[in-house]
Order: sequence, then structure tokens, then C-alpha cells
Amino acid sequence: MPVRYRGYEFEIPPGVYTPREDSLLLADHLEVPKGARVLDLGTGCGIQGIVASARAGGVVAADINPGAVRCAEENARLNGVENMTVVEGDLFDGIEGRFDLIAFNPPYLPTEPWEPKDVASGAWDGGMDGREVVDRFLEDVGDHLSGDGSLLLVQSSLNELPRTIDALREGSLSARIVAERAFFFERLYLLEARP
Repeated sequence: MPVRYRGYEFEIPPGVYTPREDSLLLADHLEVPKGARVLDLGTGCGIQGIVASARAGGVVAADINPGAVRCAEENARLNGVENMTVVEGDLFDGIEGRFDLIAFNPPYLPTEPWEPKDVASGAWDGGMDGREVVDRFLEDVGDHLSGDGSLLLVQSSLNELPRTIDALREGSLSARIVAERAFFFERLYLLEARP
């Protein structure tokens, strides 16, 4: 069954992350400047990139999961999006230049080493403390933001939000919480960061 959001339709095969509260929190707050160059990291089914494409000058959507790359390409075609390029890679691998907006819903759930690992679990598996991917991302994000660009990053109460804010500030980015939603086992936060 397809997922529908803001007039867009997304077909999601097994092995690709289906948009949930975290993805929708991010999509609900995407404010794309007209003509912006947008990077949708961890694109999954392509929801952020496709939503951003309506105002963006161009979108690069990236995912480490080859199935997600194919899915995002197909959903872009299904929704008539022509200004989105989808690439396969780990975080910024193969990503060139700077962006006016970077949107990232990273894998942030803490997991145990004995839990099964596969390509699909990479969408939520954040390692022992839920920070494995986030910390690597934070090391390089400043090199990919334009001078007046912004980052929208989903975080959870399960993986030390203050650490993320401190790391952004250490990288010369101002950070603030722009939205949050509470659930029975966690609170989700949407952070905005700017140079």
C-alpha cells in the first residue's frame, strides 16, 4: 500500500524505511528557499527530497541502501520530479559542493552488537549509544553547508541531544530546537543549525 503525503505518493518496497513520525516531523518543517540547492541524506523512499523539489533549484538525495536508491528514483519518477539526482553512498561519499539546505533523519536508535544487522536495519541502527552515524555526520556537515545554509537534523532523547548541540557549536554552527514530539518511550527533536 502506498504512503501519501501532501499530495505525493510513495511506493515503498520491503527493505526500505517507511516514513514514520521522525520522517514526517522533518518533512512538516522543510522550509526550502526558492532555487536552493538541497541535500537529502539517508533519503529512504525519497520523501524529503521530493517534498523539497517543489521549491529547490536542485536536489541531491543519497542513501547507503541500494534498494532505497532505486526506490527514491522510482518515487521521483512517479511524482514527476525532474530536478532530483539520487546517489548511493555512505553519508557524504561522492557528494560534491555546498548546499543551502541539508535534511537528515539519521539512524539514531541504540542497538546491541548481537542484534541482526542488514542493509534495511541501517535506517534505524545507530550503534550501542545511537550515535555511531550521527557523530560521523557531525564531523563533516560544516564542510557541505553554504555560508547562509541550514541543516535540519532529527534527534531522539535516546541518544544524548546535548552532545549533538555541543558538537554543532564546536563546528561553528548555531543550533536550536525548532520542533519536538513526545511518544511513550522517547521524545523526537528537530534541530536547525546554521553557520
